[in-house]
Amino acid sequence: MQLTEFLDFEAIKPALSAGNKRQLLQQLASLAASRLDAKSAAILSSLTEREKLGSTGFGQGVAIPHGKVEGLNRIYCLVARLSEPIRYDAIDGAPVDLVFLLLSPPDAGAEHLKALAAVSRVVRHGPTLEKMRGARSRDALAAVLMGADERDAA
Repeated sequence: MQLTEFLDFEAIKPALSAGNKRQLLQQLASLAASRLDAKSAAILSSLTEREKLGSTGFGQGVAIPHGKVEGLNRIYCLVARLSEPIRYDAIDGAPVDLVFLLLSPPDAGAEHLKALAAVSRVVRHGPTLEKMRGARSRDALAAVLMGADERDAA
């Protein structure tokens, strides 16, 4: 599975402002809800329940908040570059400035894991992260992510 199969290119945010982790999750839930015709509260609840199990701060300034949401019929990903890094309780203690929101239907067990693996392949590649940090527009971020998918497919 490739990131481009479930990434919402129209919703990429090149300069999202969030003061803290809670505000970030609220904003992401609201953005995703508007794109998916879903309830923001249900998305936020899923994300916060997952965070209680352990931080989704991946390290290297990246977070991958994820959850399963009733009523979704597909896997969905939204990417944001934060205008200012925030504390996120990441595994390495580093502040987060790149966020990949991943939402799945409740019954998408294996597909959810494949989608997480696709995201993690992208974020483990240091040069891709640097290009994402340098991207100042939605189109520039989309191009970096498409290039990362092509690299991973090769």
